[in-house]
Amino acid sequence: MFDEKIKDFYYFNYRRRASTIVQIGKTPMGGSYPIRLQSMTTTPTTDTQASVEQCLRIVRAGGQYVRLTAQGTREAENLKDIRTQLHECNCYVPLVADIHFNPNVADVAAKIVEKVRINPGNYVDAARTFKHLEYTDEEYQAELKKIEDRLVPFLQICKQHHTAIRIGVNHGSLSDRIMSRYGDTPEGIVESCMEFLRICKKQNFRQVVISIKASDTGIMVRSVRLLVDTMSKEGMRFPLHLGVTEAGNGEDGRIKSAVGIGALLSDGIGDTIRVSLSEAPENEIPVARKLRDYITLRSGERPIGGRTSAQFNYLNPQQRVTHPVKNIGGNQVAIVISEYTDRPADEDGLTADYIYCGDRVPRRKRSSKCGYIVDAAAWRQEPGTYPCFSFRMLSQISAYQSDLKFLFLPCSALDNNTIECLHNHPEVVVIAQSVMRNCIGEFRSLIHRMTNKGLTNPVVLFSAYNHSTREMEDFQIESAADTSAVLFDRLCNGIYLSNQPERGETPIPQADIERTAFSILQSAGLRKSFTEYISCPGCGRTLYNLEETLERIKAATRGLDALKIAVMGCIVNGPGEMADADYGYVGAARGRISLYRGKECVEKNIPEEEAVDRLLDLLKRDGKL
Repeated sequence: MFDEKIKDFYYFNYRRRASTIVQIGKTPMGGSYPIRLQSMTTTPTTDTQASVEQCLRIVRAGGQYVRLTAQGTREAENLKDIRTQLHECNCYVPLVADIHFNPNVADVAAKIVEKVRINPGNYVDAARTFKHLEYTDEEYQAELKKIEDRLVPFLQICKQHHTAIRIGVNHGSLSDRIMSRYGDTPEGIVESCMEFLRICKKQNFRQVVISIKASDTGIMVRSVRLLVDTMSKEGMRFPLHLGVTEAGNGEDGRIKSAVGIGALLSDGIGDTIRVSLSEAPENEIPVARKLRDYITLRSGERPIGGRTSAQFNYLNPQQRVTHPVKNIGGNQVAIVISEYTDRPADEDGLTADYIYCGDRVPRRKRSSKCGYIVDAAAWRQEPGTYPCFSFRMLSQISAYQSDLKFLFLPCSALDNNTIECLHNHPEVVVIAQSVMRNCIGEFRSLIHRMTNKGLTNPVVLFSAYNHSTREMEDFQIESAADTSAVLFDRLCNGIYLSNQPERGETPIPQADIERTAFSILQSAGLRKSFTEYISCPGCGRTLYNLEETLERIKAATRGLDALKIAVMGCIVNGPGEMADADYGYVGAARGRISLYRGKECVEKNIPEEEAVDRLLDLLKRDGKL
């Protein structure tokens, strides 16, 4: 695709990926156009007034595209009334029809709206049932011919009506055909997309946007990276829609979305984004805007040099080889470093692995579980305390007898003296510091230079902010965006978030800073610290109050030990996205819920008013509650 120098330049420096332009109504996407923001209605699409009002709220918040579900012909045809009423309100936002299971509905919608989203997992293939299917090569090709025979007439309608499409692959709704041949892998996710893209290319249909989504951010990031590489090899540059499905609500949804979307935006990937929150859809737009604007500020910074290490594989990264120092590095989970306060341990048992105390050893130690980092000049060899050094104190490191030491190292300060010191002191953990907006690039450059020099010292990322309590959302989004790509690259061994607000502003409580750090690591799949909730944002297919139900389940289960609980609006992605969840709560029909233990449905069609209590009873029977 590129020679190695160009690859490395794009890896260390922020540049938007070059993509083709897709015309979506009067709001084009891709090329040099800004990264677009969008959301999706949660109202029934047959309810014209409610849908129009929600569309207007999304647009007022800054949404540039609005998606509506169309599960049947009746809903698809009513998109015309919704569109007409929006135009009467002087609102000409492009509408996107979301189609699952019924390609005939896509044909209807393509004549009305500006874009139609189809899901390769259920456009022609039957809905996912987790059955293993065997195909000969000839039989498999025959299945692909079925897709082509059905897709081509749809593309002809889109050409006639100047309608764009989104090929939207969801990890949770891959077909049994794809699963049987490729397994539950990024390679299978990408192939599900490429089957449709090759037909579009063959038909010279270029008005295509692509998305690959998953509730597991690691699968999402790796799959999108692989898709971009695969498209490039096949001469395709279609624009990309980014999103984390079933991200949840509140701080969970914001951090998880910023981790997954932020990692890809940091690499210049993405032309439109949707932050999927289990909240009112207009709440999604400000979060998406903050994330987009924060990352695109990296454009135009001074170039960062670097060469990726020989053992690094961007498309399938493995954990960087490091020398374990106590509980840091090697094959151990990523750590959290925090800063000293007088507060006791967190109510839910969360406490940082190490606490930086500056030039004094605290009289009152928060917990026996954590170590204390003390400036070398003040360190007195007390049990559970460890010295730290600035990079100007390299010559003093040998004089201190400790089996664990910390070095605050600016990314630009890895000179020959530092390299020699780190070679001689494998017990030193590097705390990497960056002052650039493109801290991702600086972190990457430092760690790859260390690896290229044969250094195996663990590395912790240090990120500093100056937000007040009023800006907690900004802190969560920025800290997730500043660390995520390096976490997915598997280059580091922990994170250290620091926050000092402007004079006179109320500081963010240290407990919230620590919880954010743990949440970032959990969202990136590097550590499990508390119960994780997979919950969709809801749409017109959702037939119960998802947000209220999620909060009730959270209140009853938040203290459980690192369970994964899925709360899903309907069966489109429900069983699939719940494949690695411990328990699931899925809308089955109006007023009816089904409960899952893993992939197994254990209770079907429970009345909604009983369902949460029945889920809690199931957890109690299994000894989880």
